[in-house]
Amino acid sequence: MNTLLLDGHGRKIDYLRISVTDRCDLRCVYCMAEHMHFLPRQQVLSLEEIERVARLFVSQGVRKIRLTGGEPLVRPGIVGLCERIATLPGLHELVMTSNGSQLAKLAHPLAQAGVKRLNISLDTLDPKRFRAITRTGELDRVLHGIEAARSAGFAAIKLNTVVMHGRNSDEVPALVEFAIAHGLDISFIEEMPLGDVGRSRHESYCASTWVRERIAERHALIDSAEQSGGPARYVRVSGHPGTRIGFISPISQHFCDTCNRVRMTAEGRLLLCLGHEHALDLRGLLRRHPGDDAPVLEAIRQAVLRKPARHRFDSDEVQVLRFMNASGG
Repeated sequence: MNTLLLDGHGRKIDYLRISVTDRCDLRCVYCMAEHMHFLPRQQVLSLEEIERVARLFVSQGVRKIRLTGGEPLVRPGIVGLCERIATLPGLHELVMTSNGSQLAKLAHPLAQAGVKRLNISLDTLDPKRFRAITRTGELDRVLHGIEAARSAGFAAIKLNTVVMHGRNSDEVPALVEFAIAHGLDISFIEEMPLGDVGRSRHESYCASTWVRERIAERHALIDSAEQSGGPARYVRVSGHPGTRIGFISPISQHFCDTCNRVRMTAEGRLLLCLGHEHALDLRGLLRRHPGDDAPVLEAIRQAVLRKPARHRFDSDEVQVLRFMNASGG
């Protein structure tokens, strides 16, 4: 019988984000340092361990699981893992966040495996800027991946854009037009101070209110109470019913009071809050108790009770040393 996970502030935890790898084929400037050292493979959870964690959390009332990375699609065996998690009794929705680089070949298999919705990172429509922001990426690969995803039959596809002054903030209107033209949702995200990326984030910080004002110069925006189970606040675009615009504002308008999420990193650390280092070593528990779920479940319940009330993000100071790819972006 399913039970509920409640934290110490009375919030129901029904959403788990799982990083299946810290590795990525891009090196985005807001996510990683230019030269990264990734986890030794033996420190990363096996696919079987990830599946076990998913099963345990679903048994405790989690209804939505998002697979992330790094880039989840560089993990061998990812499609089979999706198939197994998607069929867990009680899970309402398996979703994924991807940089889009592998979707041209994997979008259809993912949809067939049971992934319901995709978030795809797209920070610019300019090939040179794309290379500068990702350090290694090719824009055409991502655009082809988006087209493959559109034809694969997902229930919804959303673009994610991290907005940065001096890099891509002037493209906000063009990215909205791209989303409208392709019938996609799009969320604009304030850059989060995770990891030392070698520059001051204050220089590029771009508040959601500024982004909304730029969009409102061209489109009438209608506030919406719609929810996707995550932190985005949505508006509708008048005259374009196929597109929602979301704003994710961890700095200027935090969403902690309604937080329903925990994250598991690729090495099995259960992060109770993105903005804190509080964590439970699930990998150690799983490997000490390979055939006994009871002590793992009890540790999860006790950890969730210690979930912080809120984060303390500031636009400039790095409060958390781990990079976004290690946090389960």
